[in-house]
Parts: sequence; structure tokens; C-alpha cells
Amino acid sequence: MNFLEERILKDGIVKEGNVLKVDSFLNHQMDVRLFDQIGEEFKRRFADEKINKILTIEASGIGIACIVARHFDVPVIFAKKSKSINIEGDVYVAEVESFTHKCKNQVIVSKKFLNPEDKVLIIDDFLANGCALQGLISIVKSAGAEVSGIGIAIEKGFQPGGQVIRNLGFHLESLAIVDSMDYTTGEIKFRENA
Repeated sequence: MNFLEERILKDGIVKEGNVLKVDSFLNHQMDVRLFDQIGEEFKRRFADEKINKILTIEASGIGIACIVARHFDVPVIFAKKSKSINIEGDVYVAEVESFTHKCKNQVIVSKKFLNPEDKVLIIDDFLANGCALQGLISIVKSAGAEVSGIGIAIEKGFQPGGQVIRNLGFHLESLAIVDSMDYTTGEIKFRENA
């Protein structure tokens, strides 16, 4: 069992509807030391890639992506869920559906931050159905850049997203893959060798 799986068992809460609540350490209150371990592990897993940009999506992926970026010594870009007046010029746009929020958003990245020579590592906190990842992948492809890898903190292995992304041929690394959860008992089972 790895460090993230141990932390999920210690502080994660299983809720009805296949919801894993990890807001005490991952996506509301953030444990920066844990994030540093996550960044170190992604740096190890993607050491052979020549990554020069990290891409994530607003909002809960940003903290993890920033620490991962420190380990790679590269900038972070985050796809915004709405266009604001401070975004100038052309943008890449993708529509994504959120499992957690049960809504669709158009996410945008300014074209000046993604270029054809970029080697991008996509980082996010959760992977369920894979809609957010597919949106980020389409943005990278629209820029003519390369998705060099995808790093996910927690994957819900019993939902289709991970398999869909792997079937598309991407190098996907999830630090913890939850194979099953039972909200009546609180039991969480992880996939071996995640």
C-alpha cells in the first residue's frame, strides 16, 4: 500500500453515490507535504519524458499541479471554466462534464501558453468518467502539442474513465486506484500495483 492509499484509508470518507470525500487533505484543505510526495512520485514515474509544461483544470487540480511543476521545474497552465476580461486574444476551448458537480463547462486556455513544441503532462486530482481529461487532451491536440503523460492522484477504477484514456494510448499513471467503495461500511478497496 502506498502513501496516498494509506492517507485515503485514514482520512477519506465514502459517501452515497460513489463519492469519495478527501477534502480534509486533497481538494479543499490541502496537505502540502502530501502534495510534495505526489510531485516526487510523478517526477519518478515520468522521468523519461521531456516535459516542459503542466496542464490541469480549475480548480482542485491546481494545488497538486503546482507542486508537481516544482519537481519538473516547469510552468503550470490551468484551463479556466469561464472567460474573463484578463484573458486576451485567441483561446483553445473544450467542453467538459464534471462527475462531482453534475454539470458541463466550457474550459479555455489562452493560445499564447500552449505551442506545438510543448510536451505536456496533464495532472488532476480525480479520474472518474474521463470527461475532464478528454477535454484537456483535445486542448493540447488543438495546440499541436504532445500529451507526454497524464498523472492522476485518485482514479475510480470502477468507473470507465481510466480504461477509456488508456485505450486511447496515453501514458496514464494513477497513484491510487479505487476498485470498490461501500458507503454503508466505509470500506475502500484499492487495485494492486497502482
